[in-house]
Amino acid sequence: MSQNDAMQGAEALIYPVILSGGAGTRLWPLSRPDTPKQFLTLLGTRTMMQETVARTADRAGFAAPLVVSGERHVALVARQIREAGSEAAAIFLEPEGRNTAGAIALAAYWLAERDAEALMLVMPSDHAIADVESFHRAIAAARPAAEAGRLVTFGIRPTHAETGYGYIEVGGALPDMRDVHHVVAFVEKPPLEKARALIGTGRHCWNGGIFLFSARAYVAELERLAPDVADACRAATRAAQDDGDYIRPDAAAFAACPSISIDYAIMEKTDRAAVVPVDMGWSDVGSWQALWALKERDGQDSICEGAAIDMDGHGNLVIVDGGPPVGTMGMRDCVIVSTASGVLVMPRERSGDIRALAEAMLKRLGES
Repeated sequence: MSQNDAMQGAEALIYPVILSGGAGTRLWPLSRPDTPKQFLTLLGTRTMMQETVARTADRAGFAAPLVVSGERHVALVARQIREAGSEAAAIFLEPEGRNTAGAIALAAYWLAERDAEALMLVMPSDHAIADVESFHRAIAAARPAAEAGRLVTFGIRPTHAETGYGYIEVGGALPDMRDVHHVVAFVEKPPLEKARALIGTGRHCWNGGIFLFSARAYVAELERLAPDVADACRAATRAAQDDGDYIRPDAAAFAACPSISIDYAIMEKTDRAAVVPVDMGWSDVGSWQALWALKERDGQDSICEGAAIDMDGHGNLVIVDGGPPVGTMGMRDCVIVSTASGVLVMPRERSGDIRALAEAMLKRLGES
């Protein structure tokens, strides 16, 4: 189906909006400021950016993606989308990172002026989804609510008590929409005991940061609930430079945008929030522990990639990518990563603490 055919039909066209502003410091030293994790081949044969693009490519009712990134990664974004056999409808280059509320607003204002009925499927560029068909069933379930002006988020059915994710408390179903539910509350990343208690209720999902709503609805709620974000992004979009390949929002106007997430700015305040719970093999691949859990392991429950030998070990993740060869003996539950620009050695259970180490190292190396 062509874009024109879709726009003439009964259903609104869905524009994937891919957010690619993350630094990926939690996977240092493989992920670095110049090549954060969305541009790396961590699972399978395609990069995470390319996997994200592929989830909606060549599907009826979906437009070419809109990508929001930074000037630093402009060449990577364009090349990887092209290598994935796709083409972006627009690539927005943020003058500086201002978090997700502003990044989404740039796409929303641009889109609202071109297709008043357009829906936006907002996706981070660096998440893994194993069951793409379940994802699309969830999108189909969410569509009527989004077309009716709801801001729909996708709640990931939890598999364990996780302290690294926020949670969504799921309420009753919307009228005539049994798979779409009211949002009772958003819960901040909890300590372990609270996470276990939330899981025990059976009413909580992980907050995966994936959304479906119309450009019109997002702009309306942004202007009502976060007018400072709306004013800055509207002005930045109207004064943007568009050279046909990239859209560069006005830097001075965008600098006035508060750095705030969509959750804090909109979703926790709006009375239009809804949630579709879904089990789709989702992970934010946000730590070495998460990557270890996703990859196929050997008989020692370990993973070795590149010039690495893990002898008499168990539960290790050993990756050599451009760095010196690594040999381990009798190691258990460790992460060892060797690259040309850095080496990491740590217990796997400390994966959640790596951000501080990565930021300190990048600062020392002058790469932050």
